[in-house]
Amino acid sequence: MADIKTFRKLALAFPEVVEQPHFEKTSFRVKKKIFATLSIETSLACIKLSEIDQSVFCSFDKTIIFPVNNKWGKQGWTFIAVANIKKEMLADALSTAYYEVLKSKPIAKK
Repeated sequence: MADIKTFRKLALAFPEVVEQPHFEKTSFRVKKKIFATLSIETSLACIKLSEIDQSVFCSFDKTIIFPVNNKWGKQGWTFIAVANIKKEMLADALSTAYYEVLKSKPIAKK
């Protein structure tokens, strides 16, 4: 099973990822866009997936990977119970989120 240290190590292993505070959580960003957040207190992560990827990952076990229960969840934001997920599945989910955010439209420069 995974833990906070493993989550952080996996998330920071992708190119150009930075770790920054995000309200009461820690965020992991690529090109200034969040692909994952982590609550150290609750050991709950949140990642950005497409609707299809969210459906696939959530079909594994809804007590471990499940959509955020509001409009954010309908946009692909998905919770992960970090302490209950295997490292390999966590790595796959983070990779999917990282590439999902990279392929989205760039932020317009002012």
